[in-house]
Amino acid sequence: MRDVIVIGAGGGGAVVAKELAERGLDVLLLEAGRWVEDPAAEWSRFENDSTNPITGYLRFGPADRSKPAWLRQTNAIILQVAGVGGTTQHYLGNSPRAMPGVFHGYKGTDRDAYDRAHEFPFSYRSLVPYYEWVEQTLPVQTAAMGRKEEAFFRAAERAGLPHQETKDITRNAFRPQENAILQPEGKAGRTADPLQLVFPKAKGCTFCGHCIQGCVLPRGAPRNLKAKRSTDNSYAPMAMTADHWSKHGKRATLVTQAFVTKVRTELRDGVPRASGVTWRLGTTGEEFAEDARVVVLAAGCIETPRLWLNSGLPNPNDWVGRGFTDHYLDLVIAQLPYDAGNSKGPGSAARADFPGHGSLEHAGGLPPGLVAGLSAGSDVGTSRFDPPSWVPPAGADGVGRLVGNELKDALSDIDRLMFLMPLTDDHVEAQNRVTLSAAYPADEHGSVPKVEFAQRSRSKRTLENRDFLAAQAVRIGRAAGARKVWRLALPELVVHLQSTMRMGRSEDDSVLDPGGEARWVKGLFVADNSALANGIGGPNPTLTTQALATRTAEKIFRRYFGGDPWVNSGSPVSSIDDRVSTAVQESGIA
Repeated sequence: MRDVIVIGAGGGGAVVAKELAERGLDVLLLEAGRWVEDPAAEWSRFENDSTNPITGYLRFGPADRSKPAWLRQTNAIILQVAGVGGTTQHYLGNSPRAMPGVFHGYKGTDRDAYDRAHEFPFSYRSLVPYYEWVEQTLPVQTAAMGRKEEAFFRAAERAGLPHQETKDITRNAFRPQENAILQPEGKAGRTADPLQLVFPKAKGCTFCGHCIQGCVLPRGAPRNLKAKRSTDNSYAPMAMTADHWSKHGKRATLVTQAFVTKVRTELRDGVPRASGVTWRLGTTGEEFAEDARVVVLAAGCIETPRLWLNSGLPNPNDWVGRGFTDHYLDLVIAQLPYDAGNSKGPGSAARADFPGHGSLEHAGGLPPGLVAGLSAGSDVGTSRFDPPSWVPPAGADGVGRLVGNELKDALSDIDRLMFLMPLTDDHVEAQNRVTLSAAYPADEHGSVPKVEFAQRSRSKRTLENRDFLAAQAVRIGRAAGARKVWRLALPELVVHLQSTMRMGRSEDDSVLDPGGEARWVKGLFVADNSALANGIGGPNPTLTTQALATRTAEKIFRRYFGGDPWVNSGSPVSSIDDRVSTAVQESGIA
C-alpha cells in the first residue's frame, strides 16, 4: 500500500508529490499523458505542430499523435495540455497572487465588489507564506522587460494609473509581471543568433517569443535551467529526486500514460474513505489497481469532476463540476504608429490590476499564427458589418472580428500592435459546469465530460466587469497613441480553468472543506485549479493553485501521517504559518 497516490502531474499534482515525498512519504504520481525527456529534440516552433488542439504535441490527448485527442462535449475552445507539467508546458509563466478581496475576512472599502457568497474559507494573509514558499522554490521573479513593456507602462501612466510596487494587489495600478521564468544572463536577450543562445553562453530567458510552444531554451541547458519554470522543469523533477537533497525524503514514483478510471472507496464506521485507484495504461490497454491511505485528485478542472462522477462518488449537494469560472476573456487590439516590439520577449511581462473587476494582461510576445487567429475571433460578428447589440464598444473603433482589408492592415506589422487581454473577475455560477455527456459515446476511460458555459446569460456583475476592463484597455491603447483600437469580444476561449470542485465555507455549494479534503469521502483531496473557491479576482491562477497545493500537502501530512510539516523537510523554519510577508502586515489585509 502506498502512502499517497496523486492523480495528475500538472500545476498542482506535481507540487503535492514533491512536498510529500520530501517529507518521507511513499508517493505514486500517475499522469495520463507522457513525459517529454528532451523537449529540444521533439518540440518545434511551428504553431500548428505545437498548439493545434487536435493534433499538436501540446494537446489534451494520448502520447501517440496519430490517435485522436480525448473526446469532450463542449461549446467552448479549451486550451489544456496532457503530460508531465500539464498545461504549464505552454503557459506564459505568469505568477501573480490572487486579489485579497476574494478571501474570507477581507475588510477593504471595496469588499462588496467581490463575489462574497463564494469566498475562500480562510484569509489572504494566511495564504501568503505558501505564496512565498512557491515563489522561492520555482523561483518567481519580476519579468525581464523589453520595448513592448516600456510602451505599455508609458501608456498606463498617461491613462492615470499608478505603479504598484508590491506583490499584493491593493489598488488600481500597473506593474511588471511576476513570472516563473529565469532572468536572462550572458547572451540571452541580447542576440537572436542561435549559435550564441547556447548554454552556458546564454542563461535564462532568451526573448525568443515562443512561450506558448513550450520552452526549450537555452539550448544545451540542463532541464532545471530551462528558462520557463513549468512543472515539468521544476516540481516534477524535484518530486522524483527528493531523496537526493532532503535528509529524510523519498523519491516519488512517476507512471506516465496512466489514465485513472476509478477512485475506489471503502466504508469505515459508516463513512466512505478513499482506498485506492484503478488506471489504464495507454501503451497496452492493461488495467492496474493500487491501494493508498490518501488519494489526491489533480487531473484538472474537467477531468477531476469527470473522474469523481465516473467513480460513483457521493454528490449530495450536486456541486461536483459546478461553478466553473474562466475569467470570461476578451481582447482589445491597439494599432500603434511605431514599432513596439510586440513579438519579442516573454509572452506577457506587464499587467494592470483593477480590484473588484479583474486584470488586464499585456499579451505581447505571441506567435504570428495565434495573433492572426485571435484577430479573427469573435462571438458578435465582424467589426465593420455587424455591430453587436449586446456588447458595448467600450470606446473602441469597432467590436467584433477583423476581416478583409481591416484584418490585412492590422496584421501588416504585428510589432506595431498592442494586445490587451481583460481577465474578468467572474461570478461562480452554478450553470457553468462539467457533467457526463449523454449524447456522446463513452471512450476507453468511461463516460466523457460535457462542459457547459452559458455565455450570454452570465451574471450582471460578470458582464459589467468585462465591459469595464475592456474600456480600461481602450483607454490604455489610446494613451499609447493608437491609430485604431478594436474590441474583439472573444468567443468562449477557456484558458484559465477554475473552481469546478470548489472549496468553500458552506456545505451547500462546495465540494471541499477548507483543508482541501472532500466533504463526503475521507482521505480524498483535490489539489488542482478546480479546488479554487472562485476565479481569484481575475489574476492568472497557477501560482495560487501551487500555493494552495502546498497548503493541502501540509494538511494531508498533519491529518493522516501525524507530522509536523517541517520536521523532515530540512526547512529552517518551524512552521510555514510563521512566515508572513512584511507587505501584508503593513497593508492591514486580513
